[in-house]
Parts: sequence; structure tokens; C-alpha cells
Amino acid sequence: LSIRADRNFVKMACPICGPLCSRYYMVMSIWGIVMLGVLGGFFYWNSPALFEDIPLAKEEWKHNNYSAQFVKDKYEQNALNCWIAAGIYVVLFLFSFIQYKMNNRSNYEMS
Repeated sequence: LSIRADRNFVKMACPICGPLCSRYYMVMSIWGIVMLGVLGGFFYWNSPALFEDIPLAKEEWKHNNYSAQFVKDKYEQNALNCWIAAGIYVVLFLFSFIQYKMNNRSNYEMS
């Protein structure tokens, strides 16, 4: 079984989502990419407004002698989590875009 990138192979694929669903997912994924990218940036820059949103256990912080480096590591951990989630939204956007294009074809064959 070989995968070929010609027109006949692409015609065999059928969309999973409808046109409205794929557009909805594209809009939501764009919003998720922007929102989580910006939020990850603020976490990376150690925004004081987000201090309460970092996973900081008081006992663990006390065990680390209330070090600033410990808090910075937690900020960076949250930034990385946000960027990973934004990457998942990129994948969702690509999937939705492909579904949108498949729905907009004039005809597609189901095999």
C-alpha cells in the first residue's frame, strides 16, 4: 500500500466536519493561538499580575528558601504550558482548514 500525492488519492478523502463546523473550529483555534501565545509571553516575562496563577505551593517555596529563581522557574513552566497548548491549537487550525477546503470542493467522491 503506497501513499501517492496525486489528484486521485486526494479525491478519495471525504470531509469529517461540515463547512460550518470547520469554520467555527478555525475561528476558535485562531483565538486560542493568539490568547495562549500572549499569555505565554506574559508568563515568560514574569508578569506580576499572573503571580496568583502560577502553581506555587507555599511549603515547596518555603523549602526553597523563598528564592526568586524558584518563582521564575514556575513562570517559565506556565509559559511553556501555554505555548504547547497554542501549538495544539495550530494543529486544530490546520485540520479545520483542510476540512474547510475539502467541503468547498465542487465535488468529492466517497469510496
